[in-house]
Amino acid sequence: MAGGSYNVGHDAPRQYDGRVTGGVTSMEPFLKKFFPSVIHKMNNDSGEQNEYCKFDSQLLTLFTSSLYLAALVACFFASVVTRTFGRKFSMFFGGIVFLIGAILNAIAGNIVMLILGRLLLGVGVGFANQSVPVYLSEMAPAKIRGALNIGFQMAITIGILTANLVNYWTNSIKGGYGWRISLGLAAVPALLMTVGSVFLPETPNSLLERGHTEKAKQMLRKIRGIDHVDEEFQDLFDASEAAKQVEHPWRNITNPRYRPQLVISFLIPFFQQFTGINVIMFYAPVLFKTLGFGSDASLMSAVITGVVNVLATLVSVFCVDKFGRRILFLEGGVQMFICQIGTGIVLGLKFGVGGEGSLSKGWADFVLFLICAYVAGFAWSWGPLGWLVPSEISPLEVRSAGQAINVSVNMLFTFMIGQAFLSMLCHLKFGLFFFFAGFVFIMSIFIFFFLPETKGVAIEEMHVIWEEHWFWKKYMKMEDTHNSGHGSSGASTSAKSV
Repeated sequence: MAGGSYNVGHDAPRQYDGRVTGGVTSMEPFLKKFFPSVIHKMNNDSGEQNEYCKFDSQLLTLFTSSLYLAALVACFFASVVTRTFGRKFSMFFGGIVFLIGAILNAIAGNIVMLILGRLLLGVGVGFANQSVPVYLSEMAPAKIRGALNIGFQMAITIGILTANLVNYWTNSIKGGYGWRISLGLAAVPALLMTVGSVFLPETPNSLLERGHTEKAKQMLRKIRGIDHVDEEFQDLFDASEAAKQVEHPWRNITNPRYRPQLVISFLIPFFQQFTGINVIMFYAPVLFKTLGFGSDASLMSAVITGVVNVLATLVSVFCVDKFGRRILFLEGGVQMFICQIGTGIVLGLKFGVGGEGSLSKGWADFVLFLICAYVAGFAWSWGPLGWLVPSEISPLEVRSAGQAINVSVNMLFTFMIGQAFLSMLCHLKFGLFFFFAGFVFIMSIFIFFFLPETKGVAIEEMHVIWEEHWFWKKYMKMEDTHNSGHGSSGASTSAKSV
């Protein structure tokens, strides 16, 4: 349970900040101080205004997306730190840097301070996202690993909802400083992350990885609550010894045996970002304002989607270890596809290509319903599973490399989409939703054919699912042939099922 109590506090900083940022960028006092050109576009009464292009500013999107560029770079350093110094230290360091970034954002007097604060926040995100999912997967028993790891996504949804509520409150504060409160309050979850990591136990896998064999066995007894852990510990020990023989984990993950881990660690975070979720969640207040909602109404609409996000994530917590990963992935994909197509059609009919139309209250409510249904589909499928599956599929010898790929790909495409979204909305208009719907269709096909079920499989026995899969098993055979006479691979070292 250590992993579960940890998680609710340890990804909240990133998600609180990311979603606060989306609300802050729709607040006029903030825009007047840092992005006056956007205010000029919003107040343009010349009759030439295109509703899709009101917020199109590369500097404005850089404020949001710079965090993820920094996280992309940081996660590679975090991979080494997490492996060398342990999961706890990586989380602690990430929390400290995030805290400093939150303070800088709150007191920012110019755009340079603002972006610098965002870059420090990104470093904290890189370290947290590298260490948290690995920590949870290593601490959890196989039968509840999915539910426990989805606590990671629960922290995300709680961060989103909290951010939306804070924005709704601070937007009404007189004096034009509400945005400082919104950004500064990111220090609260950062403090929870930092302090929480001090009191967490280290994972048995990490202790073994760093040569503390007896401490690892004692820790395994403690977290399992029983004295007889010899069989599970032997599996962990065997995997750790095999991992120590691997001198180059980054080179090793390119070997045929690890081809499924490499491909899935890349494609799942890639597809997760191309669901278009960050179009909705980062810029929900801006998007709703663009669609004709007033300032307060747009922030309240974002609160509504935040509530839906939390409730839908609870569905995943209760279903992921009962029904499995694949069915949630596929159902969520179908639901998101339908909602994106519906949203694109409505906006196309009401705004047209020129973006000069408007939404009546009835149509605006229908768009809000479609977006909420889309958010629900993501929240019980690609949201939590996009972090769970990559973190549980890699054997210890390539786990840090696999997770670094997962985080870096996630951050890279979060940055790219965050930076490009407002321009894409301006140029693609309602077609943007069709664009993302196309990717949802492709990624659902990928899951159907290429992702085996990982429900209930012990993390050190995960290699079995690849050896039995219709497509991936050929890579296992290639490696076995290559290694014949040279000793067995580390992935097949585990003895018996835990």
